[in-house]
Amino acid sequence: MSDVTLIDGKAFSIGLRERIKEEVIHLKKNHNITPGLAVVLVGEDPASQVYVHNKGKQTLEVGMNSFERRFESDITQNTLLELIDELNADENVNGILVQLPLPKHINEAAVLEAINPNKDVDGFHLVNVGRLGTGDANAIVPCTPLGCLMMLKDRLGDLSGLKALVLGRSNIVGKPMAQLLLSQSCTVTIAHSRTKDLANECRQADILVAAVGRPQMIPGDWIKPGATVIDVGINRIDAPEKGAGKTRLVGDVDFTSAAKIAGAITPVPGGVGPMTIACLLRNTLAATCLQHGLKVPEV
Repeated sequence: MSDVTLIDGKAFSIGLRERIKEEVIHLKKNHNITPGLAVVLVGEDPASQVYVHNKGKQTLEVGMNSFERRFESDITQNTLLELIDELNADENVNGILVQLPLPKHINEAAVLEAINPNKDVDGFHLVNVGRLGTGDANAIVPCTPLGCLMMLKDRLGDLSGLKALVLGRSNIVGKPMAQLLLSQSCTVTIAHSRTKDLANECRQADILVAAVGRPQMIPGDWIKPGATVIDVGINRIDAPEKGAGKTRLVGDVDFTSAAKIAGAITPVPGGVGPMTIACLLRNTLAATCLQHGLKVPEV
């Protein structure tokens, strides 16, 4: 384990936010533009409330404007769609994010598709999905896979020719992660619950991205020696060693055994998680520049 490199997502995200802050200062000074991010929260879900609070706090810290819209869980779908229309038309709002999940009576797909794709900083709109799939440089990419790619490139440099396995095929992480790795000329395999001989598939991967939501399902002996492991999973499990009723967070990879084999690995917590909000701010910066016909800065 002493030879493995820990990929510190918390430290990376701090650096990324600092670079974004510098670009926001540049936009204000040279173009009189202040990026604005609107976050819409429906209902009282505690985790969502914490997440929205953190998004707002970090948005202000990088010098952007933060707009929060909070609604009771009984809001009608039509009322929510009317709000989206207002935000689409608001020139001070450059990015729109609707916090998921939404109440069951609201069609999430209809709400997400109502967002102007040029303001869709989550990257979930079908237009942005299509842009990513066709290699459009103006695609807004989902935040978590974008953060994973940033850390991979920082660790490995040129990814061309490397074998990458994405474990998980969700629309939020797995599929866009595979597209991003393909855009870097990796040889990409997507594995899932029906994949045969999953262990062997994992052992061939120079890059392993785990995003299945199953605690510690990937043991160390599935890892290719020296591989780079990105663990997207965040799972809460019982931790009786901490006391009765206590829990702890673990990833989809068994960290202890994997760290003895891998060349580099993201810890959980402190790996991929901190990158998500930082990449949301990066997407807001990019959306602002695109809307004003400016070059998107490399951050």
